[in-house]
Amino acid sequence: MKETAKYSQKKVLVLGLAKSGVTAASLLHKLGAFVTVNDMKPLSENPEAQGLLEQGIKVICGSHPIELLDEGFELIVKNPGIPYRNPLIKGALEKGIPVITEVELAYQISEAPFVGITGTNGKTTTTTLIFEMLKAGDKSPLIAGNIGTVASGVAKEAKAEDTIVIELSSFQLMGIEEFRPEIALVTNLYDAHLDYHSSKQEYAEAKAAITKNQQKTDFFVYNADQEEVRRMAAGSQAELVPFSATTKQEQGAYVEAGVVYFRGEKVMNTADIALPGKHNLENVLAAISAVKLKGVSNEAIQSVLSSFHGVEHRLQYVATIENRKFYNDSKATNILAASKALASFSEPTILLAGGLDRGNEFDELKASMKNVKAVVTFGQTAEKIERVAKEIGITNIKRVDNVVTAVPVAFELSNEGDCILLSPACASWDQYKTFEQRGDMFMEAVHKLK
Repeated sequence: MKETAKYSQKKVLVLGLAKSGVTAASLLHKLGAFVTVNDMKPLSENPEAQGLLEQGIKVICGSHPIELLDEGFELIVKNPGIPYRNPLIKGALEKGIPVITEVELAYQISEAPFVGITGTNGKTTTTTLIFEMLKAGDKSPLIAGNIGTVASGVAKEAKAEDTIVIELSSFQLMGIEEFRPEIALVTNLYDAHLDYHSSKQEYAEAKAAITKNQQKTDFFVYNADQEEVRRMAAGSQAELVPFSATTKQEQGAYVEAGVVYFRGEKVMNTADIALPGKHNLENVLAAISAVKLKGVSNEAIQSVLSSFHGVEHRLQYVATIENRKFYNDSKATNILAASKALASFSEPTILLAGGLDRGNEFDELKASMKNVKAVVTFGQTAEKIERVAKEIGITNIKRVDNVVTAVPVAFELSNEGDCILLSPACASWDQYKTFEQRGDMFMEAVHKLK
């Protein structure tokens, strides 16, 4: 860990706990800051806050009192999930108090360089692929961010010879100041999280922040098939490294006649890639671009891609029961992700979908539902998804209470050779704490069918 006096004797407010807040508060305390932690959950129900209290850190729980802004804080470290419209955050910015996320803190203490991955979809798969390929290539990677351990916790232990591979959300990127990845990567950009961001432009600007501090010696890997991402690349100071599943890219990764190339060099045949779907091919091209820049051999890349079948909750194969294949795609928390999942299968499909109602309709899902023979819905959006299914002529539609009860109903609607796919197209928060919990319950229900 880099030694820094930046936070010594500085009054810092850590707003919101969860794993990132706990780690940030402990680290700042060790760096000599006067730390106050504020979390909505009452202290009696908050073991994380109780643990910080035992370390001698001031803890305020149960609400976000606006009066905290009168205590002379010089910095706020914000949980990424807390929106900027929160009165405390708005008030802090009006007073000129810097507001950062824990990722910025991680960068400031890290001896290791970063490979940062963001985008609307494909972040987790791409991040995992990069990590696995670097590991296979003996490049000493560490994984952090949304997919792994809290970034500042990883950075604290990282050595100069390591590389931190970090998945970054728009929420995290809105709170960076100096963060500068050696390699920044944008998988794609679509409408998302507009309940958090004030506009699509703000969302796009948050994503573009991943490259704002990069210099000419850094690399910006980007999806050349998207105009909006190309515009983002045009504003980067880094060396541009495009990838494309449709056109030849001399300076990056592309596919030609069933072969993946990077800067004109053959890497492997597409037929040998284990991950299904065009969207996963884009993730593969993005990951190859990043690891080739780090000097990973084609043999190491081939070894990973020929055996990697996906990450948990993202088109994850669960089981085959009486010749029906079950897939867990609980991480598909928006329409685009669900559409891409559906496009990955050619066999008749029973779709399990529904969840948090963010006010949108689901008509955009229609084009990808041509192989869907039945739909099982649940959650707040059940009626909206049922309307879409009826309008395209699907008659086998069942509404259930949750993903657990959806599994046996889907099995009853299926025949041999069918695919049963959980791809909700919605966030999980109406019924579950996380999409992981939703996916785990689905998988448990599947195994009970055996």
